[in-house]
Amino acid sequence: MNTILVTGSRGQIGSDLVVALRSRYGAEQVIESVRKVAPHLEGNSLPYEVLDVTDKQRLQEIVEQYRISTIYHLAGLLSATGEQNPELCWNANVNGLRNVLEVAQSYGIRVFWPSSIAVFGPHTPKLDTPQITIEDPSTMYGITKVTGELLCHDYAHRFGVDVRSLRLPGIISYSTPPGGGTTDFAVEIFYAALKYGTYTCFVRPETRLPMMYMPDAIKAILDLMEADSVSIKVRSSYNIAAVSFSAEELVAQIQKYLPEFTCYYAPDFRQAIADSWPCAIDDSKARADWGWKHRYDLSAIVADMLAKLDERMMRAGEDSRVCRQSLFLTNHGGTEYSEEEEERNELSCSLPRGFVDRY
Repeated sequence: MNTILVTGSRGQIGSDLVVALRSRYGAEQVIESVRKVAPHLEGNSLPYEVLDVTDKQRLQEIVEQYRISTIYHLAGLLSATGEQNPELCWNANVNGLRNVLEVAQSYGIRVFWPSSIAVFGPHTPKLDTPQITIEDPSTMYGITKVTGELLCHDYAHRFGVDVRSLRLPGIISYSTPPGGGTTDFAVEIFYAALKYGTYTCFVRPETRLPMMYMPDAIKAILDLMEADSVSIKVRSSYNIAAVSFSAEELVAQIQKYLPEFTCYYAPDFRQAIADSWPCAIDDSKARADWGWKHRYDLSAIVADMLAKLDERMMRAGEDSRVCRQSLFLTNHGGTEYSEEEEERNELSCSLPRGFVDRY
C-alpha cells in the first residue's frame, strides 16, 4: 500500500497537495509533517507528525512507524527569505534534502522534490530557457536548488533512488498567503486589489516572469509521480512552464474586473533577483517524456483567483473598500477545460462584500 509523507505540508504547495493526495489515495494514507506543533492540527483525526527535516533520526523514525513508500519533500525556505538568512536556507534546503535522499536509499522510497527557476542566473538565456543550459544563480536559494538537483541526479544514478523533480515557476494560489518568495507580488496583488483597491509592487511594471496557477502545479506533480519510471529521462529536475506575464499585464487583467484598482511600483531587493531569472521557459522535454500540459492562461487564472478569494470574503463577512464589477467575463478566453470549474465560475458572477486579510 502506498503510504505518503509530505514534509512542509502547511506551506503554499503542501496545503493543496495534501488535499489532492488524500482525495486520490485515501486520507489515512497521507501523513503530514510540520516543523513545530500546530494547534489547528491537534485533535484532528488525520495523521500528522512534528518533523524538522534536518533531523535525520526523527525522519527515519516516522518512515519506519508508518512504513512510508513515497515522500513529497516540500520543506524549505524560499528565495527572499533565504537571502535574509542564508545559513538557515542552506541547512534546511540542502541538508534536509540530503537526509530525505539518504533515508529513501535505505528504505526504497520514491521522492518528489521541487526545484525552481531560481537555478538560473544572469548568464542563462532569458527566452525559452532550455532544459540543459547555464545555471549560475545569484541567490543562496538558487544555489541550494542547483545543489539539490545535483544531489537528486547523483542518488538516482549512483544509488537507484526513484527521485523526481520539477523546476517550478512562480506559483499563484488562493489557499495560502505568500510565503517569502520573489514572485509573491503575483499573489499579494489579488488580496490588495480586493481589500484596498491599490497595491505597491516590489518589482518594475515590465518585469516578466514564468508563472503557474496552483491547480496546474498540483497536476504537474501528480502527473510526474504517476508516470512510468522508464518515462522519466531527467533525474535532476524538469523544466516546467505554463504562462509568462509582466506585472503590468497582470494589473491590466485585474482591472478588467476591478477598473478602479491602481498599482504603484517601488522595486526593492527582490528586483535584482527577478532580473536574474528567465522570462519564459522551454518545457518541451517534460511534455514529450510524460505528457505535461498546462490548463490555465492568464485570463483564466485571474478569473478563478478573484472568484475563489470572493468565496473566502463572503465566509469572513468583512466589508471591502472596493467598488467592484462582475467577476466572471463570459468571454474571458481562458484555456481551462474543466466543466466543473466553468460551472463554479458562472455561479460566482458577482462579488459580495467581505474579505479575509491573509498576508
